[in-house]
Amino acid sequence: MRESAEARGGTARGASWRSWPSREALTRVGFPRGRIVLDYTMIVGLSVFVVTGCYTSGAFDGWWAPLPPLGFGLCAAAALRYHHTTLDRRLAASLGLLAAITLCGLGAYAAGAPKPATVLWFVVAVMAMERLPLSVGSATVAVLAAGFAKADETGVIGAGVTTAAALLAGYSLRLDAEARGAGFQLLAQERLAREAEAASAALAERARIAREIHDVLAHSLSAQMVRLEVARLQIEAGADRAEILKLVTSARSMAKEGLTETRHALSALRGDMVPVEDYLRELAREDRAEVDVTGERRDLPAEAAQAVRRVAQEALANVRKHAQGARTRIRFVYGTDEVSLEIRDSGPPPAVDDVRLGEELGSSGSGYGLIGMRERAELLGGSLDAGPEGTGFTVRLRVPV
Repeated sequence: MRESAEARGGTARGASWRSWPSREALTRVGFPRGRIVLDYTMIVGLSVFVVTGCYTSGAFDGWWAPLPPLGFGLCAAAALRYHHTTLDRRLAASLGLLAAITLCGLGAYAAGAPKPATVLWFVVAVMAMERLPLSVGSATVAVLAAGFAKADETGVIGAGVTTAAALLAGYSLRLDAEARGAGFQLLAQERLAREAEAASAALAERARIAREIHDVLAHSLSAQMVRLEVARLQIEAGADRAEILKLVTSARSMAKEGLTETRHALSALRGDMVPVEDYLRELAREDRAEVDVTGERRDLPAEAAQAVRRVAQEALANVRKHAQGARTRIRFVYGTDEVSLEIRDSGPPPAVDDVRLGEELGSSGSGYGLIGMRERAELLGGSLDAGPEGTGFTVRLRVPV
């Protein structure tokens, strides 16, 4: 395994040695303005030094006087084009442009201007180390080292110093560009991550809104269906008109309450929510249920509060549907890291005459009340237990907060 790790490390180093700098590193996007001003100042200074050095050397007098500006113009055009060819990672074209600048330097040296030639070769070496693969850049500097040795009056020592300076300057610029490019890559990745997170949050919010509206409407429509089914059965049995009207009026009231509850759900999703215990007391008032709240009162996350509200609403609706008239007790507890809700009814036995009616009504609901409550609790990392207890029925909810 150690050999494998070493082999992978060697492969990575080899790939790095042969690879180009990143595209972000090869651009000038994000360069500080002061750095750009400094670079242009250095370019102008070197340009003046090269052109002036050609004339002061005496090698370009008479008919040869126009050659230094023309040659330097060719070098400048080649350098600008080199920026684009390296950005496109075209190795042959990039090396050809560096060769053109090198030949201009060779012409200056042959004409008797060694210092301008050395400057041009030094610039070529730095450009190769900064923007080409390291293997190609190093080879280019090695070739130019012979020129440094020829042009430098101090011989091998001066050529070695010049070569080392070119390698160090080019590699330092390369590292600086790579660091800047890595920063831009991280920013791009962070931007994409934030966009993905925002899209995921939007989808989660849509699912949450759909779930809330579904729960409200399912509860409201189920309650209306119960009352309308009772009204249908009473009409078939020839019941009194006043009793039937009472059930229809109750169904209408349930529809109105459903619309109100939908508005409350939307308000809760926007964060405009009454405290849970206040909602439980208001909900229990209609069924004359007892409410017991313990623990230190505090604000709950919207989804946890909505879970408690929906479970309480569904549980009380089941009491009205299956144990009409039963005594109901609601117990809500603020814990250290969770809240718990318990709704227990006494479950009085139905009247003999209501057995058939109860059976028919039991088949009229959706049958998904307890399943929906349990799924809501599990989505929040909590749990829900529901089942007979004694003569009644008990629902227990735990939700972490």
